[in-house]
Amino acid sequence: MAIIHHTTLKPTKLELLTTWLPTRPWYVGAGAPELTKAGGFRLDDPEGEVGIEFMVAVDTSGPEPTAYLVPLTYRAAPLTGAEHALVGTMEHGVLGPRWAYDGCHDPVLHAELLALVEGRAQAMAQSITDTPDREVARSYTGDSPTIEGPLSTARDTAKGTELRTGDGKLVHLHRVLHPTPLPPEGVLGHVTGAWQTPDDTRTRAVFVTLHPAPGT
Repeated sequence: MAIIHHTTLKPTKLELLTTWLPTRPWYVGAGAPELTKAGGFRLDDPEGEVGIEFMVAVDTSGPEPTAYLVPLTYRAAPLTGAEHALVGTMEHGVLGPRWAYDGCHDPVLHAELLALVEGRAQAMAQSITDTPDREVARSYTGDSPTIEGPLSTARDTAKGTELRTGDGKLVHLHRVLHPTPLPPEGVLGHVTGAWQTPDDTRTRAVFVTLHPAPGT
């Protein structure tokens, strides 16, 4: 169970993301974003060592607000071999130094994301300890009980982030979120979630989709 500490972070997560987001190929803004934390959820690390958060950050710097899905992991020490995925470091008011990573490159997030899609893990509230997030929905219709792992190295494109399962299936993280309650046809699994828009409307989108391996 992850314990949520309501304390200070220096710099804040949004301050780190303001610098990091424009470096991503899926970022659609024209300059530095103006970000607010609008929603998301957490997953628990069974070992209790790594914080896992799927944040929805809304950028209001452009003509229309844009919602981004930002999976992050928080660690007490650097993750070996993941220097390219470091979003930044923070000083946590309770836990001390924390290394924040793009979670798509973190094997702990990989394992728990697959468990969420399969229904073996529960999405948890973003800011309340030991409380399920009932707005997160998932499904899995594959022909085997579990999705074969581990996931491959993440690949960023203009359309989002892609990872491969052990048997070649595609996991797609929708980085730019477009309101829709349903996943596209033909997917084997998905995760949907909700966030608050700048006009104070609660909306939903597909966060993650699992697709068949090419040629199957």
